[in-house]
Amino acid sequence: MSSLSVYHVSSPDIPNKVLTHFEDIAATLADKGVRFDRWEAATKIQPGAGQDEVIAAYQTQIDRLMSERGYVTVDVISLNSDHPQKAELRAKFLDEHRHAEDEVRFFVAGRGLFTLHIDDYVYAVLCEKNDLISVPAGTPHWFDMGEHPHFVAIRLFNNPEGWVAKFTGDDIASRFPRLED
Repeated sequence: MSSLSVYHVSSPDIPNKVLTHFEDIAATLADKGVRFDRWEAATKIQPGAGQDEVIAAYQTQIDRLMSERGYVTVDVISLNSDHPQKAELRAKFLDEHRHAEDEVRFFVAGRGLFTLHIDDYVYAVLCEKNDLISVPAGTPHWFDMGEHPHFVAIRLFNNPEGWVAKFTGDDIASRFPRLED
């Protein structure tokens, strides 16, 4: 189940609130400029489907979002616990960073934890199957796929180079909960 835990930066052990209803999560994040949406596939996706099949199942939603927001590239990332570089990949995203563009992820399968640092609050968004999150350009955040990752996600980019991060150097991410496997 998708969830949003909101913490004050001074209390990483105790959330101020925890939301589990889609509408509540979406409204709370929208107040901070973050898009949280749900998509349904137009066709059934078979396990192990390739990038083209996954994108085709969501082509209408992808085209609409690309047109609305000017995204120029789309791809699919798939990671599971058998991946030989899972620990290195996890570590790459765990430190607080920003992007010069929106970070858009749609979870086709599995889950991941996006944690956003906005003003004096931290918003931990557990994204699961059918969840789309769009983190606005410049928003400090980090991502945890867990020790045993399992997800398939569609990624949309404004930058044809793909994922380009600027790390903040702040250790805040180490003080907040990680994704529990």
